[in-house]
Amino acid sequence: MNSIRDRNARVALFDGIEEGGIRASSSYSSHEIDEQENDRAIDGLQDRVIMLKRLSGDIHEEVESHNNMLDRMGNDMDASRGVLSGTMDKFKTVFETKSSRRMVTLVASFVVVFLVVYYLTR
Repeated sequence: MNSIRDRNARVALFDGIEEGGIRASSSYSSHEIDEQENDRAIDGLQDRVIMLKRLSGDIHEEVESHNNMLDRMGNDMDASRGVLSGTMDKFKTVFETKSSRRMVTLVASFVVVFLVVYYLTR
């Protein structure tokens, strides 16, 4: 009894499906089947387009964040260039005067003495 019921359920479940595709019943014309296949293809394409839009939106956000980061880095580099050029100007003024040369010589002497004492005590 169960095998007959299983067979009937199977026939009802797979009614209209042949091996390798859908069997065209007399009520459907090939035009209607083509329309259904086209509708399925359009739905698949819509899903792909939605996924690509989402992906391109993510890429756009990533590009914007990288552009902002590069802009901040450029501004920081400009600021550090300004500080460095100011420091170089100060060094130039120090080495231009004779009294400053004596100060630099004194500082260099202290550094050398410190290094000698460091190596002797080590």
